[in-house]
Order: sequence, then C-alpha cells, then structure tokens
Amino acid sequence: MTYEEVKRNPTIRTYIAQADKSLSALGFTEHSFAHVTRVAEMAGYILEALDFPPRQAELARIAGYLHDIGNLVNRVDHSQSGAVMAFRLLDNLGFDPEELSIIVTAIGNHDEGTGVPVDEVAAALILADKSDVRRSRVRNQEIASFDIHDRVNYSVTKSELKINEAHTLIKLKLSVDTRFGSVMDYFEIFMGRMLLCRKAAEKLGLQFKLMINEQQLI
Repeated sequence: MTYEEVKRNPTIRTYIAQADKSLSALGFTEHSFAHVTRVAEMAGYILEALDFPPRQAELARIAGYLHDIGNLVNRVDHSQSGAVMAFRLLDNLGFDPEELSIIVTAIGNHDEGTGVPVDEVAAALILADKSDVRRSRVRNQEIASFDIHDRVNYSVTKSELKINEAHTLIKLKLSVDTRFGSVMDYFEIFMGRMLLCRKAAEKLGLQFKLMINEQQLI
C-alpha cells in the first residue's frame, strides 16, 4: 500500500479531521491536513535526499500523515495512542508486519515529551514535524489575544528545512517578524523540540543547525 492510498482512505481522513477539531476546541494551532501532509512529504524528502531506499521514504510519508491521529483520543500521550490507532488501521488494510512496526514505532516516538529517534524513519518524522512552524497554522484571528504559541507561529513568515549537498548538515532556517514574537519566545516553547531535532539529525549522521533571521542559534 502506498502513501497516496493512505491519504485517500476515508476512515483515516475522518479521524484526522476529528482530531484537529478537538485540538481547535482546546485552542491549539492547526494540526489538520495541511500539517500532516507537509510533515509526510518532508519526512519522505529527508530520507530520499540521504539516498535511503524509496520504500523507506514511503513509510516515513505514511508515518508523517498518521502521526497526529492520536489527538482524536486526547492531546496527552497522543503519540502513544496514535501509534495504537495506526496499528489497527494499517493492520486492517493488510500492511506487512515489518513495515507496520516501523511506522508505529515512528509515530510513538515523535513527541518531544517521550520520543526518541530510535531509527531513521522516526528521526525523519521528528525533524519534519518539529520544523513545521508557520503563520498559517494560527487559527486565532485576534492578534491582541494571542498566546505564546500563536505569537511564535504567527511571527514565522518563512520556514525551510534543507540538507546540504555533502549530506553532513540539516538546517532549519526561519524568518521571524519580531513585531509579533521574539526569538526568546521561540526558545521558551521550542527548546525541547530543537534538542530532539539535534538527536534525530545525529541518528541520520547529520549535524543540526537552527538559523533565525540569518543568525545561527544552534
């Protein structure tokens, strides 16, 4: 089964939409199809750029598309509940046990609270997920009532995650409009995520660098 087939599955699409609806009610930024598609495609790009087998990149895309499905249950421990949900869904679709185990492991390890880049697919998913910071994820239209997560995401006008040609470095490059959020705001809520990205990069044999407004921070 392919990533495109998983994307078209109506049951999976229903669960992703409902999970995001729950997060919207809780005041979280967008975690719907825009986010999971971006994460899926970035995870696949990372492994393809590093010359991993095409099927491994495809598994990373599938894991990326399903990684936040556990928010349907609860935001707390959503990576673990999402892994269990993904197991049931993909097992019912006839996934090979070895491939299924790789996807479930990646989903269960993508959150900075408990996650560890235990293999290459998990590492790619972590980097793809934690790099998705952008203005369009903010739902709140009232700037005056922004919380710190709104401010940080809204302040990011451009976000790029790229691997260099020598395959030694992966760089997250952000353009931040400091009228809406400061660099310190970013680190206050994302430091744990950036440290996990550094570990994920190391798993892939890369060095991780964070650039904000052309200044290297990590």
